[in-house]
Amino acid sequence: MGDLEISPVWEMAPGERATPGRRHDTLLRRTLALADVAAALAALLIVARLVAGGSISLRLPAIVLVPFVIVASKTLGLYDRDQHIVKKTTVDEIPSLVYLSVLYAMGAWLTEAALFDGSLDRVEVFSLIVVSFLTFLTARLLGRALTGLVVEPDRCLIVGHGGDAARVATKFADAHGVRARVVGRIPLVVDEAAHRAPREGQPVAGSPSLSRVIAEQHIDRVIIAPDGHDQDDVLHVIRLIKAMGVKVSVLPRLLEVVGSSSTFEDVDGMTLLGVRQYGVSKSSQLLKRSMDIVGASICILLLAPLLAALAVAVKLDCPGPVFFRQRRIGRQGQRFEMMKFRSMVPGAEAIKQQLRHRNEVEGGLFKIADDPRITRVGRFLRSTSLDELPQLFNVLGGSMSLVGPRPLVQDEDALIEGWQRRRLAVKPGMTGLWQIFGSSRIPLPEMVKIDYLYGANWSLWLDLKILIRTVPYVLRRRGL
Repeated sequence: MGDLEISPVWEMAPGERATPGRRHDTLLRRTLALADVAAALAALLIVARLVAGGSISLRLPAIVLVPFVIVASKTLGLYDRDQHIVKKTTVDEIPSLVYLSVLYAMGAWLTEAALFDGSLDRVEVFSLIVVSFLTFLTARLLGRALTGLVVEPDRCLIVGHGGDAARVATKFADAHGVRARVVGRIPLVVDEAAHRAPREGQPVAGSPSLSRVIAEQHIDRVIIAPDGHDQDDVLHVIRLIKAMGVKVSVLPRLLEVVGSSSTFEDVDGMTLLGVRQYGVSKSSQLLKRSMDIVGASICILLLAPLLAALAVAVKLDCPGPVFFRQRRIGRQGQRFEMMKFRSMVPGAEAIKQQLRHRNEVEGGLFKIADDPRITRVGRFLRSTSLDELPQLFNVLGGSMSLVGPRPLVQDEDALIEGWQRRRLAVKPGMTGLWQIFGSSRIPLPEMVKIDYLYGANWSLWLDLKILIRTVPYVLRRRGL
């Protein structure tokens, strides 16, 4: 390796413990296993007592469900996934937890003669699926939260370009749910000696800087940013780091174009990456539109009293219209009027030019703190994102979707050129990846890249996951 580049963050934070990454992973796996067992038993008790009304009771052989749950979770990858990733979130496990809940309920139903005094009917089996899913989800959330209190974040070393190191460090610091921090960087320089594979537990031959940094700085994870280096060299470095028992992640620039929802296949030992078509197919558009209509209709009906109260508050607080209508650019470049509750004084757009020098966001967007144009009620509406609720009518009318790219005004859209305009292949949304990543502080070039990747990776589960993550985002008032 080349010369070591020392960074001010090499030193450990006050009170930080140099705990090996393997102990981190072992503690988390054991905690999740205990959480799964507790959740499984709790689900059985809840169904037996509350749903069945005490008509069934557990026998001692029901203890066999404990190893069944652990084996099923292990088979679904629910214990091994965390050691490969830096963002350890339970929301991403929801599909696997649904499978686990179905397997658990079916296993209990098929063996009910040995496990219960009494029998499970269809309602109780279905209830066990629902209740076990909720208990698995809750127990894993608590398990990860408790583990996060006693385990230090992974210490990460970037091997590659300085610009990539800065980008990764910023993302790790800003992203919610990431238990990792970048402590330094060294360049990716490979010599011939580095190609010699070491024995297990031995230092990396030919790369003293890398092996020394990993050992002395107690590195848990190495993140490699290839940055145009020869593919064989990168593969050798990955193999050497893995031989030291350290976790490895790679920053692939290819996925910024093709997306992460590509399909891997094995052809007699040769791996191919299948790249899906960009955008949403016609059948998927129909499914997405159906979800929009149902979701928007339910929300409007449930929130009707709140919408009426907010409309009155806006009217009484400041003279002017209740709704603010603004021309935005929608799917395929079509213009539409997006609705919001008015949060600014009348004529706010005319005042905007006078405040340009206070703009805090790069790349063409406009955002300032303590905007003098915002009314008292408007400040509350913005901090809680309640000003966005009238967009439900845009969704119902078909100009917007519940989830999608951020709808831009015409002067912002004019700054987007080339492949980035492919983002317009998908309807703009009330929320999206741009929202849960922190919409108010993301520069325009980064935002359009995020929108492009949304179109490259679209799935119904992605939309549902974004909607789920939008709730805590709003509750934390990150829209400020």
